[in-house]
Amino acid sequence: MRNASCGERGGLAARPSRVIDLVALAASPTFALMALASGFLEHGSPAAICSSAHTSPLTGMTTMYVLMSLFHATAWLRMAGWR
Repeated sequence: MRNASCGERGGLAARPSRVIDLVALAASPTFALMALASGFLEHGSPAAICSSAHTSPLTGMTTMYVLMSLFHATAWLRMAGWR
């Protein structure tokens, strides 16, 4: 049986790169789904109803997940051919 060297195409060095690419592609949709889920959960929360202070729209988990989804969209843009 032949051992795969790090210099061969498809060898051990290529596998971590593929895993990293898959994780990078999974990050943006995952954060988008989390933003949707947290948006639905935060909308009906008692804290939002009882709060007398108006807070910034840039606070909260939904906004954080939306921003993280946008920041991680570069993998999708790179795959689509944008530079």
